[in-house]
Amino acid sequence: MESKKAVESLSALAHGHRIAIFRLLVRTGPEGLPAGEIAREIGILPNTLSAHLAILSHAGLVRSRREGRSIIYSAHYDAMRALLDHLVADCCGGRPEVCGPFAKLNMCDG
Repeated sequence: MESKKAVESLSALAHGHRIAIFRLLVRTGPEGLPAGEIAREIGILPNTLSAHLAILSHAGLVRSRREGRSIIYSAHYDAMRALLDHLVADCCGGRPEVCGPFAKLNMCDG
């Protein structure tokens, strides 16, 4: 991931509701949730949710698909992994013991 894309992703997550939405979708798994359920879980109005989902989708962090009359939203796990990999790519200066839990994820140098 290029730094410009990482900045775009982090900017999209830099809001309380958007990070809550993204974390909810990550917890939910690839099956995702309909917009109405996301709005209820987070406690925001549907039109506000729509604006937040548009920002997260534009950043590539959230995907949507139609199921019948509903639109289902889910986290884009590959984008999340790419962002995390970018953030910890040079972690620890080649010393895995410094990385703590990141060392177990093979995201650490060394």
